[in-house]
Amino acid sequence: MIINQWVPAAHRGDAIGDSARRMRAMLRRQGHQSDIFALTIDDDLRSDVRAFADPESKRGDITIFHFALPSPMTEAFRQVDGVRVLQYHNITPAHFFAPYSAALFRLAALGRQELATLVGHVHLALGDSEFNRQELEAMGFAPTGVLPIAVDTSRITSAPRRPALEKILGDGLINILFVGRIVPNKRIDDHIRLAEVYKRYVDNYYRFIFVGRYDGVPAYYAQVRALVAEYRMLPDRFWFTGPVPDEDLAAFYRWADAYVSLSEHEGFCVPLVEAMAADVPVLAYAAGAVPETLGGAGVLFAPKDLEVAAEMLGMLVYDRPLRSRVLEGQRRRLEDFSPDRIEAQLMATLSGLRLR
Repeated sequence: MIINQWVPAAHRGDAIGDSARRMRAMLRRQGHQSDIFALTIDDDLRSDVRAFADPESKRGDITIFHFALPSPMTEAFRQVDGVRVLQYHNITPAHFFAPYSAALFRLAALGRQELATLVGHVHLALGDSEFNRQELEAMGFAPTGVLPIAVDTSRITSAPRRPALEKILGDGLINILFVGRIVPNKRIDDHIRLAEVYKRYVDNYYRFIFVGRYDGVPAYYAQVRALVAEYRMLPDRFWFTGPVPDEDLAAFYRWADAYVSLSEHEGFCVPLVEAMAADVPVLAYAAGAVPETLGGAGVLFAPKDLEVAAEMLGMLVYDRPLRSRVLEGQRRRLEDFSPDRIEAQLMATLSGLRLR
């Protein structure tokens, strides 16, 4: 059977593209012919991902379309022959971008409008979380299901050491990590407010590290940096690294004392799985798909009371029995994202399709 996957853009390190490549490997292991097709492809992936213009992209018995932004693929997917499977990775609601970027506000709004044009034109609509599946169902998609992202945790657990970076990270400060884009829905401004409360009531020996692009919404990033200045906090206690290679990312996880998520909208949140794989205790605001991805592991809190969060963070760092219990729970939860379980779920989904 030919099972193709479509992704609008193929970038190394992108959670959707990485998951698609892992799914392709699973499909090939099961004896299927499987390729990935993309509109734009990074230079270092041109030998691994095929151009969408290739006629073979339209000749799959099953076509899986990974949707996360508007693109010309959407209209083509409506009309492609064979079985059409939508894999929805969520679109950040447009209102988060309204104060900062008219272009991103418009892009997010168009994305949801474009997604709606696929209602009634797919044989199965999958969310990578129950949170996303419910959104699809509310839009009118049927039938729906859940297929989690296939997270490659080996890039964290098997990466080579980075001695120079790790020497800096091991200087005695408490490293509090966040991984992801610096965008409004992630509420990085609340991380700065949390740092102020943490410094005031818990501990002066802290460092907040933000690994991920910060050039996507410049006005928001400027607001975050201005907040550091407003609180008169030491700028060197806040690292904004931009994108980093896997070896550096693994080092940041390896030396993190805690992982913190204060995001107010997540469709899945891959870094939570990576943090669990790196044995880093997670403190997270319970919003979007975050509680589902953690699955009872980590430490969740709601409402968003940053004084309570600061106290919890201090306990995760310094209360060793509590920390051990949290890590044990995270290790158990991580088993649900093992390659074998994801592959079994993928194959069960496709088996159901073949019976239609």
